[in-house]
Amino acid sequence: MALEIGQSAEFRAAVTDTRTPAALGQNDSVPLPPVFGTPFMIADMERACADLLIQALCDGEVSVGVTIDVRHLAPTPVGAEVISTATFTGQDSALSWFDVQSTDTTGKIGEGRIARAIVRPDTLLAKADART
Repeated sequence: MALEIGQSAEFRAAVTDTRTPAALGQNDSVPLPPVFGTPFMIADMERACADLLIQALCDGEVSVGVTIDVRHLAPTPVGAEVISTATFTGQDSALSWFDVQSTDTTGKIGEGRIARAIVRPDTLLAKADART
C-alpha cells in the first residue's frame, strides 16, 4: 500500500532519566544536562517515520534511516511527555521523505526532515558484514 502525501503518524514517550545526555555518560570536565537528549528525540522521530512507512512494506522488508536534518529547539525536563510526529511529504527515487517535529506540553521542541529507504534485512546485513 502506497503512502499518500500528508499522511502522518505519531510516537509518544516519556522523558526518563535514561533518555537524557547525562545518562549517556559524562566525565568531570564535561557535565551533561539531565534534560531530554537530542539522540532520543531523533530516535522518536525515526520511530514515527517507521511506524507510518510500515504500511508500504512488503513481506520481509524493513525501513532504515538514510538522511536526517533535525534541529533541537528547546529543553524538556524529565517527567514530561514528548510527542513526535512524522508527515509523509513524498517519494524521491528509493527514498521516502518525512517532515518531523517533536512537541512537549509547552510547544515545539524539535523539527526537521528525515528520509528512509525500504530494504531487505539480508541485503543490509550482507553489506554490513562486507565492511568488517
